[in-house]
Amino acid sequence: MVRRKSKKKQQQETFNAMGLLVVMIGTGTLYFTKSIMAAGVIAIIALIVIVAIAYVIHEAKVARLRRSGIAQIDKMDGIQFEKYLEQLFRLQGYKANATRAQGDYGADLVISRNGEKIVVQAKRYSKNVGLKAVQEVHGAIAHYKASSGWVVTNSGYTQQARNLALSNNVRLIGRDELVEMILRVKK
Repeated sequence: MVRRKSKKKQQQETFNAMGLLVVMIGTGTLYFTKSIMAAGVIAIIALIVIVAIAYVIHEAKVARLRRSGIAQIDKMDGIQFEKYLEQLFRLQGYKANATRAQGDYGADLVISRNGEKIVVQAKRYSKNVGLKAVQEVHGAIAHYKASSGWVVTNSGYTQQARNLALSNNVRLIGRDELVEMILRVKK
């Protein structure tokens, strides 16, 4: 499985690629026009256009996150997050039932639709979710006689959790997929 890059590394690579593009445009202009002045002007214009495009893309992402309400989810406690997910799954056509808060056998929700029963482990975390959540939901599949298990978080997952989920057929729903799910329901 491919390891995901950190946001900082992704931003640095994007910045480097934009710089390289500006240099290539300037160099290409210099090659064809043989004018340093023209190459400089074109490179500056290219830089302005690239920065403007990056700004528009960034603002669209920020607006998308605001529409989803993920910032409010980040402030919820675990029980509130479970209740939120219960309603979110109902709005998607699932029959959703919360399990007991204590002694839930590794599932916070049991959802079903079209004859498929799924156990859900909800993790409202500020850090990445580890493999314990995958182990818990995997154990809950047999207990609740479910066909599959999901772990849903407002955060991300450790590499160990991703590896274990992959080998145990557990679906991991992270922050980006949760935001998509919320936005689909809001439409």
